[in-house]
Amino acid sequence: MAQQKAKPVQKRLYKKWFTVAPGVWGIKDLFVNVYLVHSGEANRWVLVDAGLPSTARCIKKVAEHLFWPQTSPAAIILTHGHFDHTGSLKKLADEWDVPVYAHYLEAPYLTGHSSYPPPDPTAGGGLMTLLSCFFPKKPKDLNGRLLLLPEDNTVPGLPGWRYIHTPGHAPGHISLFRESDGVLIAGDAVVTTRQESLFSVMMQSRKLCGPPRYFTYDWRAAETTVNKLAELEPSVIASGHGKPMQGNAMKAALHRLAANFDHETVPASGRYVDESAVAGPSGVEYVPAPHPKEKWYKAGAALAMIGIGALLLHFSSKKE
Repeated sequence: MAQQKAKPVQKRLYKKWFTVAPGVWGIKDLFVNVYLVHSGEANRWVLVDAGLPSTARCIKKVAEHLFWPQTSPAAIILTHGHFDHTGSLKKLADEWDVPVYAHYLEAPYLTGHSSYPPPDPTAGGGLMTLLSCFFPKKPKDLNGRLLLLPEDNTVPGLPGWRYIHTPGHAPGHISLFRESDGVLIAGDAVVTTRQESLFSVMMQSRKLCGPPRYFTYDWRAAETTVNKLAELEPSVIASGHGKPMQGNAMKAALHRLAANFDHETVPASGRYVDESAVAGPSGVEYVPAPHPKEKWYKAGAALAMIGIGALLLHFSSKKE
């Protein structure tokens, strides 16, 4: 009986995780990815990002499958601290008793000192943008567990990898690059689906895009970041949202994205389009005034939430 129950659980688990490249695996939970990277030293590994609160159980199951008996990582590396990348962070870091590393410009948002610039529900692109006004905004407080990434761009626990400061979506956003084979873990610096669109998120349609609009607070920095990543000529891009992309078609799409960033990526209007927020080592220093119509967008988002809730209730009652 126990074996019969275990099979569906194992099947669901395999649907959630995927291979990116030798020694690199990903897990998709709802609409966000985390990555497990083998260190090349003994049986050590590193977790990149911590997903949503629901992701912890799946991370532990996959780690047990891939790395047993060394099921706890050497460290957790954060590409950035937005809520969908840190949902299971405190639980896992405390349970495993491992350090958490992030760029020094992310520290204020991981030590309880500052909230990020507010999300922009007016940036357009789809329902996910509209709903962003309801996304969690409070900073994390890791209670002394946070360590800063080394200034030499090495990645603790991952020889052969380096991190690249890739701001625009978050002040201390980083991407990870393995020189030997060109594997890029991009975080949200670029993503491989239209994250603003709920339909694209649900279907996981592959399309190389700039950072999710609703949290991107500095579009000029984001453009510089995309150009920086294009210069790397990566062989594989594994992003925070969407399925991995690889090969010549991906490289061509990345160069097109860099060349046409203003036209293809920057929203036509929005809170941070004409004026960026300013963030420093102590956190957010300046935020532009909200878009004049933001209150109407928020009202629309509230109606959308009611509609989604009604649909979920309808389908739930039909199943019963």
